[in-house]
Amino acid sequence: MNTDHRVNRREFLKSTALAGGIAAIGNGFISPLSTTADESAASHPAWFDRPMRWAQLTLVENDPGNYDLQFWLDYFKRTYSDAACLSAGGCVAYYPTKIPLHHRSQWLGETDSFGDLVAGCRKLGMVVIARTDPHATYQDVFEAHPDWIAVDAGGKKRRHWASPEMWVTCALGPYNFEFMTEVTKEIVSLYRVDGIFINRWDGSGMCYCEHCQRNFKTASGFDLPRTDNPQDPARRAHILWTQQRLFDLWRLWDAEVRKIKPDARVIPNTGGGALSSLDMKSIGELAETLMADRQARHGLSPIWASGKSGKEYRSTMGRKPIIGIFSVGLEEPYRWKDSVQSESEIRIWVVDAIANGMRPWFTKFAAVIHDPRWLKVVEDIYKWHHRAEKYLRNEAPVARVAMVYSQQTAWFYGGNQARQKVEDPASGIYHALIEARIPFELVHDRLLDPEHIGQFKTLILPNIAALSDQQCDQLRDFVKHGGSIVATYETSLYDEWGVRRKDFGLADLFGVSFTGKTEGPMRNSYLQLERDPVTGKRHPILAGLEEAPRIINGVWRVEVEARGKFPNAPLTLIPSYPDLPMEKVYPRVPKTDKPELYIRELELSRIVYFPWDIDRTFWEVMAADHGILLRNAIEWATNEEKPVTVTGAGVLDVTVWRQKTSMTVHLVNLTNAMMMKGPLRELTPITEQLVRVRLPKGKKARKVRLLVADKTPRLTRSEGYLSLTVPSILDHEVVAIDW
Repeated sequence: MNTDHRVNRREFLKSTALAGGIAAIGNGFISPLSTTADESAASHPAWFDRPMRWAQLTLVENDPGNYDLQFWLDYFKRTYSDAACLSAGGCVAYYPTKIPLHHRSQWLGETDSFGDLVAGCRKLGMVVIARTDPHATYQDVFEAHPDWIAVDAGGKKRRHWASPEMWVTCALGPYNFEFMTEVTKEIVSLYRVDGIFINRWDGSGMCYCEHCQRNFKTASGFDLPRTDNPQDPARRAHILWTQQRLFDLWRLWDAEVRKIKPDARVIPNTGGGALSSLDMKSIGELAETLMADRQARHGLSPIWASGKSGKEYRSTMGRKPIIGIFSVGLEEPYRWKDSVQSESEIRIWVVDAIANGMRPWFTKFAAVIHDPRWLKVVEDIYKWHHRAEKYLRNEAPVARVAMVYSQQTAWFYGGNQARQKVEDPASGIYHALIEARIPFELVHDRLLDPEHIGQFKTLILPNIAALSDQQCDQLRDFVKHGGSIVATYETSLYDEWGVRRKDFGLADLFGVSFTGKTEGPMRNSYLQLERDPVTGKRHPILAGLEEAPRIINGVWRVEVEARGKFPNAPLTLIPSYPDLPMEKVYPRVPKTDKPELYIRELELSRIVYFPWDIDRTFWEVMAADHGILLRNAIEWATNEEKPVTVTGAGVLDVTVWRQKTSMTVHLVNLTNAMMMKGPLRELTPITEQLVRVRLPKGKKARKVRLLVADKTPRLTRSEGYLSLTVPSILDHEVVAIDW
């Protein structure tokens, strides 16, 4: 083994570039996140797209000799699971490893639990990947290689927070690059598995070990940062260096696996939305399949968070298969890993993932079953999924609206406030789209080229503050070719590094310029709903608010001035006034002429700009008026009929897909008192839904079926349209249309 893995600074700098072009941070450091053309054009082994239903059995150390192997093989068969992820090594080896310091289960004896499971799954014709976990190790490793252990900011080696007899490993040093490389090679050599799924591989927080200090200094010229401020040059450099190091590790493992078995791959447990620490564009180029590890709700997670993962991963993975991992237990900070969720909670979580294009993967921790209540619900879901499989092999989503998400905005603008400043505005837009029943997708801000956004009529920018000049140009080109934009608050006010511009990068599209002032947090501020003085009518964006003379404002706003004329502003500002004492609660300035909504029509395109945080405030406060405004703004900007219109009571996640010979409309019933705070106690059925489908040009429906109810609905056909009634929905319905 080599004793060190130093980063060559020149090679590191050569490999680094963001979508906006190469940009210096300081001290010669340049951003990474590039992928070679060879990697992007790599061959795709046939096994990746075959599995539709995954099973994961995460063994615990005392499982060998104490669990029923045949039970699990029978369960895999009953659920039509066609792929399995099985615990192999890393933290604990479940096979007779010959690698020094690779800890074998104390219960393993002369047996081979991993090998037995692999053999059983192979007899069932299943794809098999091996799970490893390198994040923790033992005292003998500490004594032999103390430099492999993670170090905290105070210079102390880190004990494991949950199992204090163990040590936390450094993800960026020799433990992963050398030791885990040998473990990975041994597993693939012995068992010829299809892939290696690596859990907790990317570190457990900031590490100050000798390898991280030396390698970071060599690559960037900086000492390791002692701040989380993304505008600190060392911190900014470390965000990018960490990613480059992890991508190098991924490539190393993958290359070694392919030498042994050319169609095998390493599949790290990674990725996500704006708050993900690894660049999703690069992940999408490297990975040929990916598992979205958002296992269940916790805290105030909305029920649609499961489907959101599918949209996030698809934004950079495209048509590659995306798998949605779901846990049968609770996912709370208290880590009840042997718990069981309610049937209703499991069912809705899984079907929303399926409706958003993911293939289900159940994960069970420990092969001994302490509570069997989850078994039947998973079996029922998988059996239905198997019956409907023809209609779940999707080719592409049918949506004309997309919301942009931005990791660089989270990293360099949001920093340690990224959840409030970046994710909350996105959640507000996401929820408004769900309530409006508008089919939509997500778009990564580093993929704003025509290939990735050409199918959309409208792009929504929820406080996408950090955009490069090139990204702004891509958005201008989108508008030039007939696309529409809905944007909020500080969108484009900062460059890709989170440095504030003098003016919006998209000032010409918005039709306004930044005055240099930001106001907030505002209290007791309002918006006046205006009428056209000539016609006496309100703008269509105010539809549904006919009885309201004014509504509440947001919490933060930017001061802007118009570059041209904006006659008849739909919303104007009523400034904040005292909210206490009650005798003083009256507006000091009852009316202004300051617009709080700017709308433009440019031939085939429409632009809507809110200079305030309507999306973030909607997510925090859930004021119905803000939801109405957002819905109207998106529909007005899009200016065309939706691919499907669904009318009826309740809250539905509506997605539309095309397959090779069919089209499907998924209707997921999110209507529930526990929608925003789980787990669900029971499912709340909704009544009749009227569905009007706009058929693709040149297509005629040969057969229509409700896949969950297993019924043929009554139809009304008209030129280019199909209308039908779904009598009721408990959790999920799928309208399948065969051509």
